[in-house]
Amino acid sequence: MDYMLQWRVLPLLTLLASFLFLFYVQNSSKSSHKECSLIPYQHYWITSKRIVTPQGVISGSVEIKEGKILSIVKEEDWQGKSKVGHIVDYEEAVVMPGLIDVHAHLDDPGRAEWEGFPSGTKAAAAGGITTLVDMPLNSFPSTVSQETLKLKIKAAKERIYVDVGFWGGLVPENAFNASALEALLNAGVLGLKSFMCPSGINDFPMTNASHIKEGLSVLAKYRRPLLVHAEIQQDSEIHLEPKDSSDDAHSYSTYLKTRPPSWEEAAIRELVAVTKETRSGGLAEGSHLHIVHLSDSSSSLELIKEAKNGGDSITVETCPHYLAFSAEDIHDGDTRFKCAPPIRDAANKEKLWEALLEGHIDMLSSDHSPTVPELKLLDDGNFLRAWGGISSLQFVLPVTWSYGQKYGVTLEQLALWWSERPAKLAGQELKGALATGNLADIVIWEPDVEFDLNDAYPVYFKHPIISAYMGTKLPKNENIAWVWLKVGQSSLGARSNVAIRNHHQLLLNLAVLVIGPKSGFKTSLVKILISSQGMDA
Repeated sequence: MDYMLQWRVLPLLTLLASFLFLFYVQNSSKSSHKECSLIPYQHYWITSKRIVTPQGVISGSVEIKEGKILSIVKEEDWQGKSKVGHIVDYEEAVVMPGLIDVHAHLDDPGRAEWEGFPSGTKAAAAGGITTLVDMPLNSFPSTVSQETLKLKIKAAKERIYVDVGFWGGLVPENAFNASALEALLNAGVLGLKSFMCPSGINDFPMTNASHIKEGLSVLAKYRRPLLVHAEIQQDSEIHLEPKDSSDDAHSYSTYLKTRPPSWEEAAIRELVAVTKETRSGGLAEGSHLHIVHLSDSSSSLELIKEAKNGGDSITVETCPHYLAFSAEDIHDGDTRFKCAPPIRDAANKEKLWEALLEGHIDMLSSDHSPTVPELKLLDDGNFLRAWGGISSLQFVLPVTWSYGQKYGVTLEQLALWWSERPAKLAGQELKGALATGNLADIVIWEPDVEFDLNDAYPVYFKHPIISAYMGTKLPKNENIAWVWLKVGQSSLGARSNVAIRNHHQLLLNLAVLVIGPKSGFKTSLVKILISSQGMDA
């Protein structure tokens, strides 16, 4: 594989969160995004030739007042409309809803050396993600109770750069305790997450179909989802030690054999037996099951399609690394590519793209799952012993767009996979689309300019060296990635849940924040104001 990856998108990302917009103007009420003073307004217009709405891409303007979208006006109707407020013109840049990542591990509290809220959410902001839902593991303790959720909220408070919500954990110790699950849901988690195989985290043990059935019955009255890591370990197929020689452990094909597609198929077969109860009139009507990071595009996907056709309330996601990489191209010893379920062969990758484009796969997520470099065994290269997980949070937008060009991916599809459907899964009714009345969580970026993702490129998650997306030494690129972070406050909370309400301003002395070989975040100029709010169910 050529690791010297060149993304065909310049991450000219503008994070426009709700309630307070910071943008750059000169002395007039209309300014180009190239001009340079920083003034906040409560009422303003964003104009562009490419605004991504649920009705399609339009040339026009988005009117924002006090953090909500007041109106969206097509260009032909713009001239005759009375314009109150200031105007910022983004010309040909794409204006679309901020990305919502429903699957990320920020490892905070307890394992902040792996990631942490500050670095993880800064990387999210730099990648156009305006809302992130944190998984209940690999932090310590895992978020499996009302008490451990409080620790998670405390760790996030005043340390986040984007809106953050939380999934709670469904584990054997709480699965048959309805009051414990209700306490966790009442405390504000957006839904629950479970593993059907060992998670690798001691305080987050695996569940079986009985646990999942009980979890769905509790979730039904809250109308919140259960997310499941769908692999079941098949004893006859376990090969933790290479048979031939110690060198085999450095071969990706050896690792791939330890987690065959049959693991995913076995888990999903059990899940779809349970999800029949989510149908109209079923015992778990109102609940929803979501399968995370699907890798197998064959039998597993067929089972999901059959369940959907039967009326089960079920969705599925895959991740950019399954769409970008294939097993044949992974070099021996390059443990950056180890994840579970594993990256499979090129034919499987093509079928995943086909399923995504045809709507059988509902959405995308990062499954950002970092660790410390020592646990990745980068020097040793032993796939069987290295920690599994792909670090990707900052790259998901350019990766999806870049690799998607081969398949004719559109801006509307990006918004569907990364914003609209994830918002629905997480219960964020005022997020996920540029529509009148919604929160003004907006990302602005230029998809037509190239940049090299090389070692000089600023990456904000904690350990760039372990990311499969980082290349080897690359020629210096004079293209500078410009990032506008005009950030205000926004809140999760379209339904009863915990909201970490993000009120921070990036107070800069430049028109743009230059992200490239010569500069980085001006952290001394950042002012962060955070409030948190929990709401009763």
